[in-house]
Amino acid sequence: MKKLILILSVFLGLSQVSFAQDSDRKEQWERIKALKVAYFTQELKLGDKLAEKFWPIYNEYEKQRHDLHEREHVDLDNIECINEDEANKLLSEFLSVENEEYKVKKQLFKELKEIMTAKDIIKLYKLEDEFHKKLIKEYRSKKDRNDSNSNE
Repeated sequence: MKKLILILSVFLGLSQVSFAQDSDRKEQWERIKALKVAYFTQELKLGDKLAEKFWPIYNEYEKQRHDLHEREHVDLDNIECINEDEANKLLSEFLSVENEEYKVKKQLFKELKEIMTAKDIIKLYKLEDEFHKKLIKEYRSKKDRNDSNSNE
């Protein structure tokens, strides 16, 4: 029952998150991060001692993934404006980022293996995907509600 209440409160909290204003973006990401921490802590049943070890490892992993994401997402308004050499450089960079992402995840698993079971690491992997899907679903639902309200 407690699990159900926590999960419901997490995703009801997500419905409160608005992505409309850039000035609130950092605050919104902090709220999402807090929801993610609560969700993972509950689902992985992280006790205080394990959480003290887990979160620094996981936070570093997320920081590295964010940095790679920044490298990979280049603003290209018009692909037709770049030449073949530039396109090849971008492809090379994309592959480099993919390779580094693999290394970052491999390192995460190695570090987590020192404090958790392999089964728990797989559960974390699934939880990341579930959280992301629920976040997107909630975002789309909120966007649809906002769109229908603006059409009235």
